[in-house]
Amino acid sequence: MNYFSRLTLLGLSLTLAACSVLEGDKINYKSAGKGPSLEVPPDLTQLSRDTRYAVPGGAVSASSFQVGQASQLAPTALNAMGDVHIERAGTQRWLVINRPADKLWEPVRDFWQENGFLLAMDQRNLGIMETDWAENRAKLPQDFIRNTLGKVLASLYSPGERHKFRPRLERNASGGTDIFVSHRGMIEVYDSKDKERTVWQPRAADPELEAEFLRRLMVKLGVTEEQSKALVAAGANKSSSRVTVVNGQSVLQIDEGFDRAWRRVGLSLDRTGFTVEDRDRSQGIYFVRYVAPNADKSEPGFLSKLFSSSKADAAPLKYRIAVVSQDNSTTVSVRDAGDKPDLSANAQRIVKVIADDLK
Repeated sequence: MNYFSRLTLLGLSLTLAACSVLEGDKINYKSAGKGPSLEVPPDLTQLSRDTRYAVPGGAVSASSFQVGQASQLAPTALNAMGDVHIERAGTQRWLVINRPADKLWEPVRDFWQENGFLLAMDQRNLGIMETDWAENRAKLPQDFIRNTLGKVLASLYSPGERHKFRPRLERNASGGTDIFVSHRGMIEVYDSKDKERTVWQPRAADPELEAEFLRRLMVKLGVTEEQSKALVAAGANKSSSRVTVVNGQSVLQIDEGFDRAWRRVGLSLDRTGFTVEDRDRSQGIYFVRYVAPNADKSEPGFLSKLFSSSKADAAPLKYRIAVVSQDNSTTVSVRDAGDKPDLSANAQRIVKVIADDLK
């Protein structure tokens, strides 16, 4: 390399330094939508457009409420700040906000875009958004070569993980809104011992990432950084659940009342690869379908391993998840598309998937 070339490279590195990822940032997402498509994208198609769950748009200012003002909390609330409180059970957390959903949709949508995500799904009629796959660029090594040429040859650098999130807004019985955030991830691995080619495969959901984005969303809605960290760090409400057999059917018994059980089951379905097409809270029914992520591949994926891999099972499988409560105990069972108890092996596996996620 001649003297002129060295000077050019030095100047380039100094110019790029101002654009590098900030040291210490643990989360810095950038959409991977323009990169190579993943081999096993989860199903995104929503079939139902039932307007009973329409969430009209509308902006709201964070100054519309007083942060830190005392508020009356439900018995299950762990802690609160203003009209925002967070509830937790096991690894699950969700926000409960004393504002109507139509005042929260736009701020929540803006939040995800401000954090570097593109929205692959934006369905107000279901109260569901879903981000495109994105990479956490803060996980890239910050060595000299990366700092010098990383911005020019960005496509050559990848943290080997991609993430997407599904925010869901649901009106609660008190007239406010519950906000859930579920995570799905993919990881890049070698497909053979010679390490000549990589493939993407699903990885387990990350409850800590879900908690971090709930915390940041609280800040977006007016809670301070310090307050949001304190709320997220609050301990979990303890509850027990177990799988049992009733009339020949495997069911999940949860030692909680309907409200909390309904919320937790819905979040589990979001996490574990099911598409909630519709829901009827008054009847305690989630209408869901499951599509094996790589049903057209020879190798089963993360969740498809739980189900039969025959071609006959490649079509979407529809179920009804029934949530029925009596006093402070709730039973979760699987019913088929005709609303009859499902005694199949797949139904037993679904109950186990939900039970494992609730632990």
